Amino acid sequence: MDTISNEEIWALFDNKINLPSPPAIALQILNIVQQQDFSLHDLEKIISADPALTSKMLRLANSSFYSLPNKVGNINRALAVLGTNVIKNIALSFVFTADLRNTERSYFDFDYFWRRSVTTAVAADLVFEATGAKDEDIFVTALLQDIGILVMFLSQGASYIKVLKKAVSNDDINLMQAEREEYRFDHQHFGALLLEDWGIPSTITAPMRYHHEPELAPAELSKKASILDVATLLSSIYTNKKTAQNVKALQKKLESFFPMDSDKTRDLLDNVATKSLEILKIFDIDPGDIKPYSQMLQEANDELGKLNLSYEQLILELKESKDKAELFASELRFANEKLETLAFRDGLTNLFNHRYFQEALVKELSRAKRYGHPLSLLLFDIDHFKKVNDNYGHPAGDQVLVNMAKAIMNAVRPSDIIARYGGEEFGVILPETDFSGMKVFAERLRRCVAANVTETGEHSIKITISCGGAHFSPGEFASVEELSPSLLINTADKALYISKDNGRNMVTNFSLKKADLKSHKQ
Repeated sequence: MDTISNEEIWALFDNKINLPSPPAIALQILNIVQQQDFSLHDLEKIISADPALTSKMLRLANSSFYSLPNKVGNINRALAVLGTNVIKNIALSFVFTADLRNTERSYFDFDYFWRRSVTTAVAADLVFEATGAKDEDIFVTALLQDIGILVMFLSQGASYIKVLKKAVSNDDINLMQAEREEYRFDHQHFGALLLEDWGIPSTITAPMRYHHEPELAPAELSKKASILDVATLLSSIYTNKKTAQNVKALQKKLESFFPMDSDKTRDLLDNVATKSLEILKIFDIDPGDIKPYSQMLQEANDELGKLNLSYEQLILELKESKDKAELFASELRFANEKLETLAFRDGLTNLFNHRYFQEALVKELSRAKRYGHPLSLLLFDIDHFKKVNDNYGHPAGDQVLVNMAKAIMNAVRPSDIIARYGGEEFGVILPETDFSGMKVFAERLRRCVAANVTETGEHSIKITISCGGAHFSPGEFASVEELSPSLLINTADKALYISKDNGRNMVTNFSLKKADLKSHKQ
């Protein structure tokens, strides 16, 4: 594989996709602790401004993970007992896992990703402690070591899904190999590079570059990278189907650190499961079916004891059950994908349909209110589309819609939601987009459609659109409770009709203000 420089990686992302920005509160925390003259009060003030974050941090500080002799009741006391670095890392852990989560249905299982990340973080801390040492950064390092996978999926979308499927379906290739074949770099390299760009200290990012390949790590990072590798394997015992195989491999890896017999390994495994379940609950992450390893063994023994079968019969029935389960899973997956397409996709353009658009707008507006983030909405329709159908026929009109949908799908970000609102009218929900960003995007969208040409027989058909935008920023309102999806839609629709009245093939944008709430109620 050809090597690729950091500059080339950034160029790839800058030219093709938009990366998510680091969480705002994470930047505040990092900026504070990197100042030589910062005070504990400064850090306490930032964290205390977020009651949910404060509550979770105190629950974690008082959990068995830290085993403090006395309970702490406020961040100031937690800072004094745990220290600045530990509190910083606890806060960053919660901020990143909360901000880079997505509950929408997709190929990527976000709950599984964060479940495995938290379990790996717990395992890394316990393995490091078993070596007789302590590292305050190891928990957050392990928690974020695979963040490259998440951000590459959010940024690359369908392209990265192909990489994931390739790694899952081919036993001879792992995820990093598939990534390198597609992009010339892998998630451990990109994850470390991204977090460095966000300002995360090198004590966290440097070992992440080698967490799957500790043998390549420089001497000063070798121990930490090896522990991350062991923690990843330990976590996979609770999140992977190859439990017995992974336990055997874990025992071998642990022997490279210190003598540990099978009983001590089992104790370590049980401890990881017990503490992970406690911390997953604090992180508000579904624990799945994680249970202590000893409990897994006991349940397996109990099940085998109930079977009055010969060894040969057991093997045959297991094989038959496995074949049936795989066939059923394949059929069920195909049926679910088909149902999802029918339920949420427009049959002609394959864009989201009106039903999905309405549900998504409610969720995104709720999220914008809750976290104080901006939200923009665009509505647009094709100018004089009836003439296209009248002059060239409805099949040609359908092809125009299909080609336009493909063009605008290439213009939107993976986080944007585009839908066929009805007929020749479309909508785009733009999360995390301020007023100026909406204006730039709407104009780019208009130009993108204007440049698109549909060839039908002897005719080349070009179209234009009229567009209306509505922007909402929570900071411009004393109270946002009354703001509704219908107000956003009505405002964007009003802007759309102004564009039509002023000659079409243009964009009109409005920014919602307090007065809009009053006029909407009257």
